[in-house]
Amino acid sequence: MHHISVALERNPYEVVIGAGGLVRLGQQMLDAGVQTGRRVLVVSNPDVASPYGDACLKSLKEAGFSVDLLVVDAGEHQKTPATVALIHDAAYNAKLERSSLMVALGGGVVGDMTGFAAATWLRGIQVVQVPTTLLAMVDASIGGKTGVNHPRGKNLIGAFHQPRLVLIDPSTLNTLPEREFRAGMAEVIKYGILGDTSLFEELEACADPSTPAGLGEERLSSILQRSAAAKARVVAADEKEGGLRAILNYGHTFGHVVETLCGYGTWLHGEAVAIGMVAVGELAVLRGSWSRDNAERQRLLVESAGLPTAWPDLCADAVLDSLQGDKKVRDGRLRFVMPTGIGSVEIRDDVSRDEILSCLERLKG
Repeated sequence: MHHISVALERNPYEVVIGAGGLVRLGQQMLDAGVQTGRRVLVVSNPDVASPYGDACLKSLKEAGFSVDLLVVDAGEHQKTPATVALIHDAAYNAKLERSSLMVALGGGVVGDMTGFAAATWLRGIQVVQVPTTLLAMVDASIGGKTGVNHPRGKNLIGAFHQPRLVLIDPSTLNTLPEREFRAGMAEVIKYGILGDTSLFEELEACADPSTPAGLGEERLSSILQRSAAAKARVVAADEKEGGLRAILNYGHTFGHVVETLCGYGTWLHGEAVAIGMVAVGELAVLRGSWSRDNAERQRLLVESAGLPTAWPDLCADAVLDSLQGDKKVRDGRLRFVMPTGIGSVEIRDDVSRDEILSCLERLKG
């Protein structure tokens, strides 16, 4: 098992990565200092609970935990306060106490909702993240961002609530639909742009980065470890996004617009982020902060990962309105994470309305 420390000043925790790790979940929780006998509510969805629910429950029971399982419907459109209320109801029925835990077994949607439910049940109980999608493994499960969507914007309702443990079992990717795997690759490519030039170049050299088989077991393992370590370093330096952590939103500003205006679930989160990365790359070319060649390299890698790159047909005024409602707006000024090279970005809050409109016109072509 590979251990990565998220070295927060308060409540540090580990990301544990290893094939077959799910059957050792109970022991890993004991190793993380969770006392046996605690009540645990496992939250999952049907696609994940069917192949992995029994193994998860068995591991927890063998470690001495009292366990209940709640299965909620899958999909981004389920990421609402109403679904969190269902988790709260299950927590009440399971008699969860302040010493109890929730375990999120699933992708980013399950992880975000379960984390938020844990943050708000009895004013906060512990949560363990067990991500089963590539996107959740490399991004969503690490860092404590939890929440649900509002009809007018992505993740506008939420809280920072760090997990007690993150357990990543790459074996669960074997049953992940190809589209979901490709969506996760958007976040991996993001880390290449943010600061891991060699990762970006390694992916460029890969003939088919769109599937686990195309990447190969060794490269996939490296991707999981490098991405998780990159996220852990940023979170440890800036837990609540006061500065540095904002770079993790690369591609997300435009991406959240795509998700909101096209309707939650039309595009997977990673697909929208891929479109958003290409869009902000075009904006950076327009502003002269990076080259057309770099923008093209990014676009080609996104395409080789089987991800969309074309900006959807959206009303420009609706895009501007959605951007202004984004949670990353500060003092009325919208902040973009802008690429300056393969492996470097900067945060800018001086992007004008006219520049955004010009970028949208370019994206139409």
